Amino acid sequence: MTERTHAPAQRSHRHHWRRDVVELAALFCAVAVADGIANLVAHGPKGPVLLIASAVALLVTAAFHTWWARRHSHAPPPPRTAASDPARAAGSGPASPPESGSESGSEPAAAATTSLWRMRTTVRDEPGSLASLCTALAHHGVDILTLQTHPLPEGGTVDEFLLRSPQQLPAGDLTRAISGAGGHSTWIERADAHDLVDTPTRVLGLATRTALDAAELPLALRQLLGRCTIHSIPATTLSGRPNAGADAPVEGVLEETVMRLRDPSGGAITVERPYLPFTPTEFARARALVELDARLGPRVPHGQDVLTLPEGNEITVRRADGSDLPAARAMHDRCSERTLGLRYHGPVSDADRYLAHLLSPRFGRTLAATTASGKLVALGHLLWDGDETEVALLIEDDWQRRGIGTELLGRLIAMAAETGCDSVYAVTQASNTGMVAAMRGLGLPLDYQIEEGTLVITARLDAAPAVSRVPYELPRAQHPYGRQHGH
Repeated sequence: MTERTHAPAQRSHRHHWRRDVVELAALFCAVAVADGIANLVAHGPKGPVLLIASAVALLVTAAFHTWWARRHSHAPPPPRTAASDPARAAGSGPASPPESGSESGSEPAAAATTSLWRMRTTVRDEPGSLASLCTALAHHGVDILTLQTHPLPEGGTVDEFLLRSPQQLPAGDLTRAISGAGGHSTWIERADAHDLVDTPTRVLGLATRTALDAAELPLALRQLLGRCTIHSIPATTLSGRPNAGADAPVEGVLEETVMRLRDPSGGAITVERPYLPFTPTEFARARALVELDARLGPRVPHGQDVLTLPEGNEITVRRADGSDLPAARAMHDRCSERTLGLRYHGPVSDADRYLAHLLSPRFGRTLAATTASGKLVALGHLLWDGDETEVALLIEDDWQRRGIGTELLGRLIAMAAETGCDSVYAVTQASNTGMVAAMRGLGLPLDYQIEEGTLVITARLDAAPAVSRVPYELPRAQHPYGRQHGH
């Protein structure tokens, strides 16, 4: 800073003689001009007339300059609008803050009179196509908050916008405006505050969640791609035969509204979105998440809670996975046929065949309760079932009625709320008073329904913070103990 401050002064001191020469030459020129005018006035035939005319011209010039300065020098700048600010209309620059005391008010007041929309449209890949869309949106008073472009291999570009529009502006008007500006295959839906997070930040957050927990991959894919249906197809059926549709190439397959990816744990992951085709950009992002999961291998968070039961015994609650399969089978051997029948609603002899499926993080999350000696005495499952979520408990006979089911169920409900579930349901029998009491102890609104002698209890999580809808659908053929009939 010191060198830059003194450099101009030194340079000015070094070349001061040049400025002196220029000033001296200007002085001589001024004297010569003044002498010529004086001779013309004094000796010319119309000297007095010329002098008066010069004075009048100077007065008129001075008056005009004063008027112009008063009219334009202190005028306030024109208001900044989307139409007059191309950067703001294109969503590439920040909006000007509102003046204090202006009608625009604060951000909450603006949010009360506007609506958020997510819109996607396809345009020709040529100069000016995006500008036409921005101009059409600005004409309707629509502000572009974020913009993503998805190039298509066959030409053209899919532009995805997050828009803030006047509340009274219907979606149909936005669609017609975009169509008139050259957009086609336009799709639009309501957005919320969670969509305001920029895409790189959101993708990094999803990658972090996937890196910490293998069960987060289906949830991350759902939040990355929006409303879609995700199927996990195991490599083999429950009877041990190869599963149809489980063979996916390493690089994956993209077919319009369906993408198939190889599941790192075996089999394939199929993602479907019938209402909107996937773009190559979305396919690349999904494939990157799956590749991250494959490189990190099987992993489950190591956190655990040690709880003291009312009778004084301590149990440890932790996440369970495929490594707990031998301990789970041993617990099955210690359970009575009645306990297994109340849990699985199927042939008791087949229960062991489904444990590997139920312990897989691809189909949900499982909590295990172990004693101080490490013996597994209870399992709690949270299973993705399309737009719904099932919760199920299995507690060894000798450890029932001790509060373990209540502890597991409370934690499963909290996990469901974190993933954005609207509701969870439990399938049981009216004679299973322990499960009924545990569901009632949640303090949530409950719906009871009898289906062919089976009791379905649905708990609504309306008061829970909604992050997103449950993103994982378990194929019915691979969900042997879930609900077999609709509500």
